[in-house]
Amino acid sequence: MVKLLERFYTTDRMLKPGQALGKIPSTAQAYKINFNVAWPSAVEAVLVSLIASVDTIMVGVLGPQAISAVGITTQPKFIILSVILSLNIGITALVARLKGENDREGAVSCLKQGILICALFSLLLTIFGFVYADEIILFAGAQDDIIENAVIYFRIILIGNFFSSLSLTINAAQRGIGHTQISMRTNLAANGVNLVFNYLLIGGNFGFPAWGVAGAAVATTIGNIVGFVISMVSVLHRDSYLRLSACKGWRFDLRTIKSVSKVAASAMVEQVFMRFGFFSYAKIVAGLGSVAFATHQICMNIINISFSFGDGLGIAASSLVGQSLGSKRPDVAIIYAKVGQRFAFTISVALFILFTAGNTFFVSLFSNDPQIIEMGRPLMIIIAFVTLGQITTVLLSGCLRGAGDTVYTAVVSFVSIGILRPFVSWLLCIPLGLGLVGAWIGLAVDQVCRLVLVVLRFASNKWTKIEL
Repeated sequence: MVKLLERFYTTDRMLKPGQALGKIPSTAQAYKINFNVAWPSAVEAVLVSLIASVDTIMVGVLGPQAISAVGITTQPKFIILSVILSLNIGITALVARLKGENDREGAVSCLKQGILICALFSLLLTIFGFVYADEIILFAGAQDDIIENAVIYFRIILIGNFFSSLSLTINAAQRGIGHTQISMRTNLAANGVNLVFNYLLIGGNFGFPAWGVAGAAVATTIGNIVGFVISMVSVLHRDSYLRLSACKGWRFDLRTIKSVSKVAASAMVEQVFMRFGFFSYAKIVAGLGSVAFATHQICMNIINISFSFGDGLGIAASSLVGQSLGSKRPDVAIIYAKVGQRFAFTISVALFILFTAGNTFFVSLFSNDPQIIEMGRPLMIIIAFVTLGQITTVLLSGCLRGAGDTVYTAVVSFVSIGILRPFVSWLLCIPLGLGLVGAWIGLAVDQVCRLVLVVLRFASNKWTKIEL
């Protein structure tokens, strides 16, 4: 174990300063490059998470049922988005490799194929979700007191998801070349617009109609459209590395699609396992009633702040790892991954202290319902401890995906999220009668399992030998 930890925390070798990505950097360079790529993604992810939390707070004024109505749509929405999210993992990995190989035309071609595939699938999935919204929300476990609002909210956000999907694909390519600031600006603008229209449309301020939950959905859709426009501008600009006019033609290219699919197919399997596990988990909690589910949704918003830090660092690691492997420098890829892990550990300790000290204060920001605040007390303790490993797990998973090691991450998701989390949560929540606390202990068990599995894979260095 000691040797494993030494290997995990120690970068392999450092040479002279002044060397670019793809060559062995000095310690200072490794931290600087990692930080420069990581901070926009981390800031983006955290601020988007915070804005989503504010979104929930604004809906929360309508009561626990409104929080539950919005929350119950989360997993069905991401199940529909899973195809696009899988595609984007392949886009990021392949574009990063092509950037490392200095193949600009190939990178632009990859983006164009991604846009074509994304537009086709997102349109079909939006239509499917809109038509079968009632059945999907009922299957998700919605109680009678939230079904009507949940279906209305779900249908409206699906319209915005079409534009959001295209924006996500463009931003995935930009992340692959290390341009993480573009994605940050896009998401911050979209979510800023969302917050403004939330204020105007939920309660009917400044003469706008008071649409309640439906108003929150319309605000999200308007924000998604704004985000799409900003993303498109980033690839139409003449100075953009991924300028769409740099590669002619919009026909489907089977060779590029095959390369993307090699990574995306495994990522799709991973997404299916993840979403099945998250969906089953949410359905178990939804069965505990609207107040318990509202508490759960609030605490999920809080723990997502921790996840967001890991997601931001993982995006940066995915880009740096992919570019380094594209330059045939697996040793440099390992260095950037380990530097990112050090950032992750520092942030996780800070969040542990914050969540432990804050406890129910954070829950009270979302609702002043005494039942919800009291239910959230033990969950905040679980959140604090889960945070210690969660950021590292997400970071290292990003490294593996950036290397194209999506088969392994799919297996991890199947074992931990698809099987372990729902089973342990159900066992503790219902047969053993621990209720909501039992469900969150199941979440903690899942997080520990994933941490162990990704650390072992990272330490093996097998991910550095994968060819795309």
